Amino acid sequence: MSREFQAPRGTLDWFGPRAALRRSVLDQARRVFESAGYGQVVTPTFEDTGIYRRTSGIGSDVVRKEMYSFHDRSDRDLTLRPEGTAGVMRAYLEHGLHHEPQPVKVWYELPMFRYNRVQKGRFREHYQFGAEAIGSDDPGLDAELIALQARWYRNVDVTGLTLLLNSIGDEVCRPAYIELLVAFLDEHMNELCDECRERRDTNPLRVFDCKNASCQAVLAGAPKITDHLCDACREHFAAVRAQLDARGVGYEVSPGLVRGLDYYTRTAWEWQWPPLGSSALSGGGRYDGLSEQLGGPHTPGVGFGAGVERLVLTLEEMGAGKEVEPALDVMFAVLDDAARPRVHALMDEARAAGLRSDAAYGGRRLKRTLELAARRGAGTVVIVGEDEWGAGEASVRDMSSGDQRRVALDGLVEELAR
Repeated sequence: MSREFQAPRGTLDWFGPRAALRRSVLDQARRVFESAGYGQVVTPTFEDTGIYRRTSGIGSDVVRKEMYSFHDRSDRDLTLRPEGTAGVMRAYLEHGLHHEPQPVKVWYELPMFRYNRVQKGRFREHYQFGAEAIGSDDPGLDAELIALQARWYRNVDVTGLTLLLNSIGDEVCRPAYIELLVAFLDEHMNELCDECRERRDTNPLRVFDCKNASCQAVLAGAPKITDHLCDACREHFAAVRAQLDARGVGYEVSPGLVRGLDYYTRTAWEWQWPPLGSSALSGGGRYDGLSEQLGGPHTPGVGFGAGVERLVLTLEEMGAGKEVEPALDVMFAVLDDAARPRVHALMDEARAAGLRSDAAYGGRRLKRTLELAARRGAGTVVIVGEDEWGAGEASVRDMSSGDQRRVALDGLVEELAR
């Protein structure tokens, strides 16, 4: 096979058992969130670049290093979607969704594009399942989204997860905390890596994202934002925790947990599965100032994005997804060419009746057809050869017992359904 063309680095092809596992993961997510009143939203794959520069922050890694930006033939500056929340808020404002009952609850399943270092569970094109609740600052929404995620992960049988929870304050209390943090960083500047020194000037909170062990040792002594929250943020955070406690959702308060985008306020959380190299399965938080950054009125919101690839990889490492393609109920083996149109029409009727059905195409011999049926997991094989066709019948073979009986073609679908 020619290797001239291959999938671009940092992308995945989905097929076979992995695609089936991916589909089941997303089906569970839709069911869980739609049960709580979340409806689907689909935003464009590319947006005006200014949306991301304005909301993510000029100093963020997304804007500085990771965006796929381009000018189209009309010289418009556009960017492939690097994250989902900004586009959803843009749609909320553009279409006047503040006139709808609040909060507006939506979920999405969309591809994201970031040019970053490819590693385990980290791709340049990756899919996210996300949910947003826009139009209310009620801490119950923060807890609801976290609890719905917990149910989703339970439903797909992920175990060993850790939920990290924090409050990163707001425009009232965060500036004073950042002054304290910057003063601490300046005292320890010679002990920090180059990236932490750079983040000190662009986004000081992001120093807590550093994976350098020596930097982490220094930052362990940094002032904690949870000790410097204003009364409103402290009460909001306490209310979120109380609702999670009432639901039995376990968590660890992690004062060093921050988000990589500038628009986040107050609640921040992250679901981690430690055996996965990069650990984080999803991240979320509140963004009560995002609307203003897009030129809209004050509109609080909260949401999360969960990497689909990371969740599928986690499930595969736990042993899921090794089964063959979804099993067939019936395999149709037509050995007489004259019978093929009628029998294939009956196969369509069987499918319409809810039976997973397929045919052995390509004129296979019966032995090869039975081997194919076994590989596809078919419980029943319908055989129509010259004798059966002449009698207006089909032989119906039970693949478990080997028993075989003749059934009239006119009543075949009803018999199979039984």
